[in-house]
Amino acid sequence: MQHYLELSINEQAILTMASMILASSLALLAQSRVISTIRLFAWQGVLLAVITALVALHTGEFHLLISAFLTLSLKAMFIPWLLIRQAKSLNILKESDAVIRPGLILLMGGAMVVFCYSVVQPIEVLAASVTRNAVALSLAVVMLSMLMLITRRKAVTQVVAFMALENGLFFAAITTTQGMPLVVELGIAFDVMVAAVIFGVFFFHMRDSIGSLDVDELVRLSEHKD
Repeated sequence: MQHYLELSINEQAILTMASMILASSLALLAQSRVISTIRLFAWQGVLLAVITALVALHTGEFHLLISAFLTLSLKAMFIPWLLIRQAKSLNILKESDAVIRPGLILLMGGAMVVFCYSVVQPIEVLAASVTRNAVALSLAVVMLSMLMLITRRKAVTQVVAFMALENGLFFAAITTTQGMPLVVELGIAFDVMVAAVIFGVFFFHMRDSIGSLDVDELVRLSEHKD
């Protein structure tokens, strides 16, 4: 891995933002309150938009500025606003999604970060991209989001975990390939927006059907029917 001080200012800024995205994923994993989880996801969207803009300026791929604007609009503004509005309507905004044994979960998260660095190290040596040092960070964001998705009980926080997982995949695409074709990026942005709306409809149907947004209730209901 290149020494940090040997990199250009732009590369240093990219890696700093990448580290902050990883820190936001760890914070999401540790957070229990619904409102704080949504706000952390919004800040992760801001960081992702900033790093996309930095990569655009560094590589000269200025179509990535459109991706940065879409990321800021959707993941830092629209989706958090929609989730907060839905949580208010469902009266769960100030509730907690308690994590069982949070210390153990964070320890597992730290182990995943170390594992991602060890796995990606051979790839980083062969990579020609100036942003190759961010590969391990992007993989770690994906793994931490998957861990969050597994350990959360409420549907709202699981949706946040799913969106954070998509952030990690987008982050990996930006830092390793300097962006996808614009039409693909627009399609992904549209899919994310539609998914957020569909999840909102699902929340209300789930609450009306079983009176709760706890996914464990669905399991118990299924067992009762069997």
